Amino acid sequence: MIVGVLPDVAHEYHDSLSRLGLLVTMFALVYAIFTPIITSVASRWKRHHVLLVLMVVFFIGNTWSAMATNYTSMLLSRMLTAAVAGAIISMVLVMASYVAPRNKRASLVSWVFAGFSIASVIGIPIGTVISTTFSWHDSFWMISGLTIFVFAALVWLMPRDSPQYKSTLSKQFTLMTDKRVLLGVIFIITICAADYTIYTYIRPLITNVMGFDNTWLNWLLFGMGIFFIIGNKFGGFLADRGGVHRLPTVYAVMTVLYLLLGPLLQFKWVAILIVALLCVAFSSYGSSTQLMFLDIAEKEYPQSLDLASSLNSIFANIGISLGSFTASETVQFTAMTNLGYVGALYGILGTILIITLSKQYKGMQYIVK
Repeated sequence: MIVGVLPDVAHEYHDSLSRLGLLVTMFALVYAIFTPIITSVASRWKRHHVLLVLMVVFFIGNTWSAMATNYTSMLLSRMLTAAVAGAIISMVLVMASYVAPRNKRASLVSWVFAGFSIASVIGIPIGTVISTTFSWHDSFWMISGLTIFVFAALVWLMPRDSPQYKSTLSKQFTLMTDKRVLLGVIFIITICAADYTIYTYIRPLITNVMGFDNTWLNWLLFGMGIFFIIGNKFGGFLADRGGVHRLPTVYAVMTVLYLLLGPLLQFKWVAILIVALLCVAFSSYGSSTQLMFLDIAEKEYPQSLDLASSLNSIFANIGISLGSFTASETVQFTAMTNLGYVGALYGILGTILIITLSKQYKGMQYIVK
């Protein structure tokens, strides 16, 4: 939601949009640093108890954001929220994998990842409407209210007996010595960096560069969320039919789309179509890489299962941090219309990495026709 309200926050704080873009960068960086630490330490206690405690911290951090009156307060509140957000997602993914029949895991995991897209469909447009109609503070109050609802639902519905392995931080990280895992996480970094080279400034790109008004902005953000959901479900489809071995084509196409975006931004409907297709590509990797990490951990590093469940979200946020930082630096020195070329550079690297990974990882190949 923060990407939809950044211009309003910048206006209230009398600060530059490029500096406010660092809120996205810092959130992602703190998320990436604290997720493996909290996930590993939390393995000593019942997973459902830890999840509820983390939800309380999330509520406190988000409510602080709603009350923030200056840049420093906003930054610190976002850092507190980020510190627990990744561990929450990691635990939910483990529980989802546990309750699903093995032949339904890809589908269920894709729905968990679709939560991000549903947030885009609902959160960004509604948050933007609330921000432009009332105040961006009220957008964060909305999230605090939803957190209370989710907390109650978790108390009622979440499983109490998901399997756990008590492990030290060093034992958890033995997973990171596996070459396939390293290729996978660097690939995720590059794709999410590509994503946030444009997504960090999606609102000014749509309004200032493409020329759509604020009424169209909300509908277009809604449409982007729909295409993110399509991408997640397409990713689940791919995970059932070859997984990571199907992804090289997707990211080669993504790179070409990025190269086309810059010169076609002046044709606003063509540009929006390209952005829609990019949304599908951005969100197609999640189910395949998540199931690959869990497969490797279950077979060779069972003590690292909790860490394996969090790798997607950890390194996605490192990629988001890198992409949003790259974007904020780019717009300081060149036109916003050049962001697509920066995304293409990340796309080229990501395509090379996923081709290499496809050759290294032998799982899922039996269903590739």
